[in-house]
Amino acid sequence: MQYIDEYRTKTLILSISEELKKRSKKEITLMEVCGGHTMAIHRFGLHALLPSNIHLLSGPGCPVCVSSQHFIDTAIAYSQLPDAIITTYGDLIRVPGSTGSLEKEKANGRDIRIIYSVLDALEIAKNNPERPLFFPGIGFETTAPATAAAIMEAKKEKIANFFVLSAHKVMPPVMEALVKEGVKIDGFIAPGHVSAITGTEIYHDLATIYGLGVVVAGFEPADMMQAILMLVVQLEEETPKVEIQYKRIVHPEGNRIARELLSKVFELKDDNWRGLGIIRNSGLKIREDYSDFDAEKRYPITIPEPNEPKGCICGSILKGLKSPGQCPLFGKTCTPSDPVGACMVSGEGTCATYYKYRS
Repeated sequence: MQYIDEYRTKTLILSISEELKKRSKKEITLMEVCGGHTMAIHRFGLHALLPSNIHLLSGPGCPVCVSSQHFIDTAIAYSQLPDAIITTYGDLIRVPGSTGSLEKEKANGRDIRIIYSVLDALEIAKNNPERPLFFPGIGFETTAPATAAAIMEAKKEKIANFFVLSAHKVMPPVMEALVKEGVKIDGFIAPGHVSAITGTEIYHDLATIYGLGVVVAGFEPADMMQAILMLVVQLEEETPKVEIQYKRIVHPEGNRIARELLSKVFELKDDNWRGLGIIRNSGLKIREDYSDFDAEKRYPITIPEPNEPKGCICGSILKGLKSPGQCPLFGKTCTPSDPVGACMVSGEGTCATYYKYRS
């Protein structure tokens, strides 16, 4: 298959591995901030192809994982409103809240439906005009434009019962927050899908202010290996900068149409990240012009202070400070079939990835 098979060629991947071993001399720590990258690294066993002086950390790149406990509890509270319909992507339904999950609420008879597109939610709202429909919007700049387009369509079609609970987030502030917190990072493997929307300008401060290398990478093994090699060259030559490895998809200017959608419907807000707390200008809230579709404004509710699961170290894992194997719950009381923490729920979650590809 074009754009897949050629990036999985054994000879190509091994040649990059050999080049890495020749070029890399310094002890360096690189963080991949995309759950898809974490999954690719473990799926293809890339750690075994790297010299021992290159260390990889998994960061906060799984949207399900970084959605706060407060957000999950709020979504559950909306599901309990009279006649409410909740439409959600599959992973989110299983994330544990303080007292349960959307999956458990569904089992208790709440009307909670798994969808594959936010446009499905719009159609359900149109077919049930007397009932409030809530869509918990999660994801980074990759999925947020679709939510923005749905909100604009709801306004155009006058769908008055469609409401978005936005937990959409943007990537650069959390990358900067990790650096400021003192997490040892020499360079970032930047998310390919996010960058296809945003372009690369968003990473420039990381290179110019903090002296970190940033390479936007694809998701096949050769993509990942080449991105690591590009970062190694930058760091060995002490020339940190922003580069694109994923050139077949990502362009410096990003996707102009998607960016315009985002700016029309959303504006930045300080947002709560699981395990990282409030990060300035890291989330997206619905602008006043579209406030009729903002669940928090139309249906303001107060929920108790969230209870974090005891023993779970998901927050430290999302920061790259600890690995799943250091969690006392990992693989014991916390498994993909019965997750305690959010990092074990999504297929892109660090704990779920480590569990699936553990040796």
